[in-house]
Amino acid sequence: MTGARRGPPSEVRIIGGRWKRSRLAVLDRPGLRPTPNRVRETLFNWLGQDLTGWRCLDAFAGSGALGFEAASRGASEVVLLECDARLVRELQAARDRLGAGALRIEAADAIAWMKRCEAGRFDLVFIDPPFDSALFDEALSASARLLAAQGFVYLESPQPCTDASTSGLGLAVHRHARAGQVHAHLLRPSAAGAGEDDAG
Repeated sequence: MTGARRGPPSEVRIIGGRWKRSRLAVLDRPGLRPTPNRVRETLFNWLGQDLTGWRCLDAFAGSGALGFEAASRGASEVVLLECDARLVRELQAARDRLGAGALRIEAADAIAWMKRCEAGRFDLVFIDPPFDSALFDEALSASARLLAAQGFVYLESPQPCTDASTSGLGLAVHRHARAGQVHAHLLRPSAAGAGEDDAG
């Protein structure tokens, strides 16, 4: 996740699965702030703890906390997109250290990559652009077409999403929770997600 961050590099821990308690470095980069443990725990309670066989995309990878968490829980393929060269190198080092063969890391602009990716490619797409950016609508639109029929988009944003705001993309709010300034959403294709909004 991204937002204002100051101070020295720190770390986050993977909270479940094969690499539970393994550490991921959080470099001191402008705007970088990982998804908090409590929010990740809520997300994977929503999804179920076992993602065996899932195909996942972490579109604004940053520290890789979301993508590595999915791989730790059995996802068969996880693509991490990151445009910051230092973060890409750190993600590659973490992948090699853990022997995370299911992860593929690409140095790429997330929205451009998603726009050229084949439709229906993923079961789960993580969307967590910088909070001070104007990328949320474009990123969500680009991600919607990548979903398999029963897939999910996970979105972190400073504002809550509603079915009215996502229906034009063919998405419905399946779950929603708030932690401080962060609104966490699990979205599904409208036919699968309609009527399932949940405050937490």
